[in-house]
Amino acid sequence: MPAPRASASTNTQGGSSSTAPVSRTTSRNKLSSSPHFRLQRQRTETDALLAEQHDEEHFADSDGLYPPHCTWTSHDQAVSGGKPPESADPFGNGKCSVYENIHRIRRDITTSIDDPYSLEQLKAPRMNISVVRPLVDALYETQDLSIGPSYWPGYLLTRANKSKVYCLLVNRMQFIREQSFATHHQTVNLTRALLCELVAEKILRRYNEHNPGPRGLLKLANILVAGFEPFQGAPDEVIDQSKHAMHYWATQYRSQSGKVERKLTALEVAIVSASKSFLASSACQKVVDAIYRGKIVYTPSSFMDIIPDHWKKRPISLYDPRRAPLLNQYRLVVPRTRNLIEVLQFMVLLGLYIAVMVGRENRMTPKFEVVELVFDVYGAGWVLDQFASILEHGWGVYTQNLWSFLDVMFSTLFLVYLGLRLHAFSISNDDKSIAIARTALDVLSCGAPVLIPRLAFNVMSENMLFLSLRAMMSDFLTLTALAVWCFAGFLLSLKWLHAGAHEAGTIGKWMIWIWFGLDGTGIGQSTDFHWLLGPVLMVLFAFLGNTLFLTVLVSMLTNTFSGIVGNAVQEIQFRRAVLTFEGVKSDAIFAYMPPFNILALVILLPLKWILSDRIFHKVNVTAVRIINLPTLLLVAWYERRTLWMSDRHKGGRHKKIDWKNANGPKATPTQYWAISRFSVHGDIHAVFDIDPPQSVLDKIAEEDDLNHSDDMGILSNTRIKDQFAHLSEERRASQASDANRRLSVNPRAKKKRRRDSKVENTAKQDSQNDQKLKNEFRDSDDAGDENGAPSGYRKPKKGERMDSLVDLNSDGDRDVRILEALTRLHKIEGAMERMEALLGQLVDGDATSENSEGKEELAQELRSNSLK
Repeated sequence: MPAPRASASTNTQGGSSSTAPVSRTTSRNKLSSSPHFRLQRQRTETDALLAEQHDEEHFADSDGLYPPHCTWTSHDQAVSGGKPPESADPFGNGKCSVYENIHRIRRDITTSIDDPYSLEQLKAPRMNISVVRPLVDALYETQDLSIGPSYWPGYLLTRANKSKVYCLLVNRMQFIREQSFATHHQTVNLTRALLCELVAEKILRRYNEHNPGPRGLLKLANILVAGFEPFQGAPDEVIDQSKHAMHYWATQYRSQSGKVERKLTALEVAIVSASKSFLASSACQKVVDAIYRGKIVYTPSSFMDIIPDHWKKRPISLYDPRRAPLLNQYRLVVPRTRNLIEVLQFMVLLGLYIAVMVGRENRMTPKFEVVELVFDVYGAGWVLDQFASILEHGWGVYTQNLWSFLDVMFSTLFLVYLGLRLHAFSISNDDKSIAIARTALDVLSCGAPVLIPRLAFNVMSENMLFLSLRAMMSDFLTLTALAVWCFAGFLLSLKWLHAGAHEAGTIGKWMIWIWFGLDGTGIGQSTDFHWLLGPVLMVLFAFLGNTLFLTVLVSMLTNTFSGIVGNAVQEIQFRRAVLTFEGVKSDAIFAYMPPFNILALVILLPLKWILSDRIFHKVNVTAVRIINLPTLLLVAWYERRTLWMSDRHKGGRHKKIDWKNANGPKATPTQYWAISRFSVHGDIHAVFDIDPPQSVLDKIAEEDDLNHSDDMGILSNTRIKDQFAHLSEERRASQASDANRRLSVNPRAKKKRRRDSKVENTAKQDSQNDQKLKNEFRDSDDAGDENGAPSGYRKPKKGERMDSLVDLNSDGDRDVRILEALTRLHKIEGAMERMEALLGQLVDGDATSENSEGKEELAQELRSNSLK
């Protein structure tokens, strides 16, 4: 029986063990089906999702833009009432009271400046403290704007009015405009314009100092390149009074089409108003450089688009190339990339031009050959690109470029040549057709003086000679035009002086030779006009045209060149800002290189009126990516290695940029094959390319803390010891002389006698000084009062406070008040001597080991109120 019982128990145990997994599975299923477990799991998943979403808010989205998820479409804008959604305007630029701020700033500037000042005087300490700094503080601290929705990070929820810089520059532009016709306020208006620029520069610099890192860069970009309307926030009656045909078209057509309304940026206003000091500031150049390199991207506003594609819009954002698409068509309009593409396009144009003109003698027929046909098509595309640039930002911004006048001149010559060439090709008369074709090539040959220097302007755009050549050429042409206008009177006078003596062309030739000092034939032939008046007119023209004109011309060009050289940094930074602002394009035609832009104009422009905005956007993006595939791959490869670099996961596949870092993302480490390293001084630059590890930074900080505390203590003690060294030496000498007599002499009595003797000597000295003053002021009443004071002197009671050396409320005469001041000065000097002695004891090296005598003496002095 025991054996079967044992086996039974064994079977029972085995059965229970075999059924244990089933029971645990059943219990797990019951637990998973319980409402509490489902709620807990849902909370866990929700927390994980929120954590992931919160983490993603600090990194760029799939388009490579930060802040993430800010792009919007025309459909979103139509749903929100024709305005961008709130998520697309995290800084609340659309809520700024621009109209009110413009007039408030104008009132403040007009009230502050009534007299003319130069820029150096405005920067002087007196004007800076009394005028400039109060304006900067008042405008910077203005908080009249609620920014962003609630789900944005905390740094976007700050309140600051970013239209102040824009309003200041608008007022500067208006003051410059007013000074041209307000003759009695010309200099004052120029001073007000300078003040607007100076205050705007200081406000922007304060924003830069208070907002470091990439997020601060984003805020600065919103200040400079965010679009504002001058009538933004204006009352309805003001808008009704200011309606214009252009304003009506901008508000009606553009809002209905979904396009970004025509707005002006602070950077554009600064360029148009020639605010070179503002553009040359470090804060402004920080943003300009970021835009030029493509770190900051945005959708600019344009005056007119040839091929508008505004389905998808991008706010002002930071760009992360590692999280962006590989084929990003928006990188073709980055200023740095755009500048390189334009240089390559011009080199191709120059090569085709030289190839056409070299074989000119072999093509004296109205028929087109392959080289000339390719040149004509490519040249037409290049001219179309220049025309689109003028429409993009306007003639004022386009002409600020260094080589803009060269482009305009060649475009004009090319259009004349192309018109003549097509006309020669269309007519059937061979002789006439060949003559017109020859004329067309003659016109085209005049473009060589324009194209050859233009390449040098691209390569050496920051050279001082080219910077000054543009301004000097402008002055030269202006003065020449005025001279020709004025000297035309001499030509008419000589023509009318003796009608029929010589032809007008011959007279003009003689005058030109005299003007440039080449020949004096006109003076010799002047008697043919009149025996007296003819020579007088010719000699007078020679003096005015040759001597005076050349002297004025040389002086003007010298002043222009010296002025540009004196402000070389501002001129260079101004040209950089112009090149950067002009390089950001919104028209879709700029994504097509010549001659593909002609095909885009012919094909895509009709499709714009047939397809919807969304379908047209897809067709345009596909076409751009196919045509520019090699360029987009090269740009993506380069930017992912040079633009930004994460400070973590350097070798990982998916790199993220920590935008929260106040110092900004780290630079890309130098590659092994970097060309800049192959130099004698390569290591000097390389030592700053790699950030020191945290162990080195901790060691430096630890040593700085130790040395700083010790050095500061030693420095302060050394200064005080040097100041009171004589007091410490006297104290040591007195202690050494009294050491041998301490046993026989009571220290307290000794110190008391010494103190009494000092008081007696002081009293004797005071009485002697008072006697000298009495002898000096003999006319005063010498009747003594207490302590030798003159009569009429009221001795202050104990505890009465004396707030001044002289009692101005006293009715006594002047001498009495002077004696009162002297008496109080003596007391102050005595108190200062005792304080110096006490400080000398405190800084003495043996102060910590003072004997009981010193302690008792100090306590006795405190009890007797001797330090009062």
